[in-house]
Amino acid sequence: MPESFNGVPVAVLVLWLLAAAGWCAVAAGLRRGLSGFVRRTALLAHALTAPGVLLYCSVLGYGSLHGTIALAAEWWALVAVTGLRPERLLRAGSLPRLTAWSLLAAIGVAAATGAVTHG
Repeated sequence: MPESFNGVPVAVLVLWLLAAAGWCAVAAGLRRGLSGFVRRTALLAHALTAPGVLLYCSVLGYGSLHGTIALAAEWWALVAVTGLRPERLLRAGSLPRLTAWSLLAAIGVAAATGAVTHG
């Protein structure tokens, strides 16, 4: 297996693919689980998340690698915890689910950062 593809490390390409797939999975959950104005608002906010994080990283002068790692980990943790129904985080009694999401996202960020940056 090659170490890079046209100069881009394979680990970074895999990260981008996982982030894109996680974004699509969460978008599908939002589209399926919500309706009306709430769905449009949630999908707009979700659509602006990735560009917003990239803009935030560029304004601060940092690369987008760590932001992409955080987004991918958060999206896949959300999929795992809510079962493709992100609205479950907002229901009454969802604090344990929110805690699990935060914990899984933190574990994912730590694991992915080690895998991508230390190769």
